[in-house]
Amino acid sequence: MAALDLLGRRWTLRVVWELHQGGAPIGFRDLQRRCDAMSSSVLSARLGDLREAGIAAPTDESAWHLTPLGEDLVTAMGPLLDWSHTWAARQ
Repeated sequence: MAALDLLGRRWTLRVVWELHQGGAPIGFRDLQRRCDAMSSSVLSARLGDLREAGIAAPTDESAWHLTPLGEDLVTAMGPLLDWSHTWAARQ
């Protein structure tokens, strides 16, 4: 239930997705742009949540990246992505 609470928070999955898509660490402002210019306070809160959960971490240069646990989360979400493609095709 704790994982569902974390992942169900507004913008959390989008932040994880964008961190994964880039492949390399990404700075706060670039991440904010990739997330359709979400407010800086919300992004800061989501990054804090993900950091506390061990899913994302900052680099020494204040850029953000997924941790190995975060990459495992993306892998675990693979079947959901597959299902979403099937669902979208039916719409």
